[in-house]
Amino acid sequence: MKKIQAKVKNFCQKHNLNSSLEHRILDLVSEVGEVSKEVLKMTDYGRKSPEPRKETKSELGDVLFSLVVTANLLDIDLEEALEEVVEKYSRRLDKGGSADSEND
Repeated sequence: MKKIQAKVKNFCQKHNLNSSLEHRILDLVSEVGEVSKEVLKMTDYGRKSPEPRKETKSELGDVLFSLVVTANLLDIDLEEALEEVVEKYSRRLDKGGSADSEND
């Protein structure tokens, strides 16, 4: 993940893609919305099983790019953040709860 974060950081610097954190958060939310629209299309609005299309991959790539840029702006190591979240979910599940439990 560190390589991915460095690659995106270098890309943004090379192409002068500097934006404020607020702009990047809005971009991330917008890209997640695009994935949602893609899921609606691929399932015919829930009437059939999902059949990913090439656009699905592209939209998920956009989400990942936006997330990495946001993490870089906040100087957050995404690999470390993911490890912490997996541990948190593991503790919850080990206690008999669910991954989305509010209790740790």
